Amino acid sequence: MPKELSIPNDFQKIIKDLLGNESDSFFEALLTPSPPSVRPNPSKNFQLTNTSKIPWTQFGKYLNERPLFTLDPSLHAGAYYVQEPSSMFLEKALTHSVDLKQPLRVLDLCAAPGGKSTHLLSLLHPNSLLVSNETIRTRANILSENIQKWGYANAIVTNNDPTHFSKLNGLFDLIVVDAPCSGEGLFRKDNDTLDKWSPANVNLCAMRQRRILKDIWPALKQDGILIFSTCTYNTQEDEETMEWLSQTGDCEFLNIPIEENWGVVETKLKNTIGYRFYPHKAKGEGFFISVVRKKEPVSPLRMHTRQVLGEKCKNEEVKLWLRDPALFRYVVNKGVITAVPEIHYELITFLSDRLSVIQFGISLATDKHGKLVPEHNAALSIHLNKSNFATIALSREQAISYLRKETIEIDTKEKGFALLIYEENPLGWVNLLPHRMNNLYPSNWRIRMKPD
Repeated sequence: MPKELSIPNDFQKIIKDLLGNESDSFFEALLTPSPPSVRPNPSKNFQLTNTSKIPWTQFGKYLNERPLFTLDPSLHAGAYYVQEPSSMFLEKALTHSVDLKQPLRVLDLCAAPGGKSTHLLSLLHPNSLLVSNETIRTRANILSENIQKWGYANAIVTNNDPTHFSKLNGLFDLIVVDAPCSGEGLFRKDNDTLDKWSPANVNLCAMRQRRILKDIWPALKQDGILIFSTCTYNTQEDEETMEWLSQTGDCEFLNIPIEENWGVVETKLKNTIGYRFYPHKAKGEGFFISVVRKKEPVSPLRMHTRQVLGEKCKNEEVKLWLRDPALFRYVVNKGVITAVPEIHYELITFLSDRLSVIQFGISLATDKHGKLVPEHNAALSIHLNKSNFATIALSREQAISYLRKETIEIDTKEKGFALLIYEENPLGWVNLLPHRMNNLYPSNWRIRMKPD
């Protein structure tokens, strides 16, 4: 194997047991650059050049070179998401296990920073509801930011431990668990993960994964689908965890059709079926995924709640802000006028009574003495009625200055709140006053990197 990486002997043995004569090719691949890739938002404008298709997804693209993403305004407008190619295989798992033409209740349990959740939103029926959860609050805030940028209203962001979902009997049609793991599949691009690796940590991760699966299993309905994934190679965290699940609950493992030239490896252990990505075989990082259908019956859940999401909004003007206003119910939540998808209002209310919900619907505006001050969430929403607002197109340089929360020079006669546009995608709001401009970009989202 190459001498440039200090690979623990115990990890070398894991790979040699898995790959045999191919192990040298695997370790050589760890010295090559990770392939850059993005996944465009199908509901926003984004033009790509010099790309090639990732074969297991309709959206993802390999890039010929890695740009400086932080200084691309389109990223901050939610026009695309920077995501590792192997993890986009979630799409292939979904399309062959659930009917995406039907509305579904979906839980993405370990969702931060948001790659799989935004991918799910692009694939699900618009009347589906996605509960995007993250246990760690700081990571949940990052998740919320990325969900807002993606712009879909049929998602709520929660900050809960997996145990909090145990009593939601059979609520979900689909649960995605991208489980905490030892991160072996990230060794190529994350030396810290390599330095922290140990057999003891592998064992700890495997035990944690099984606790998580035990906690959320009751929340999956009979014949519902669980998609389990890790970014690691060892069988203890992958196939053996799936085998543990098969002994714990009544389930069956589903096949995912793959093409030979993809380099994806199908793996089996007793009753289990899984799919593994190696960097010397597939163009992506290390990844494992398995699809399970739950067979055991579940007692029905009664959804009773006394909680309300907020007072009814009396301001009719705000309804003009959305393209399909009749699809939403308008409430005032913590002083903010929020549009909640009507079809999910009762369910979101129920979940808000039982979970720590940090974001739902579309935050539209704050009513300050009859004057509507727009929320940033509204600017990024794919439901926004742009024709209702004064809009100003920005150059790339102006857009970067705006994202840095700097004052920008705008040649316009408009006054009041205006929507800033970059390459046809809304970027945020400004308040145009007689002698100055107030930059309304969220302070905690601003970029600090300076352009060259």
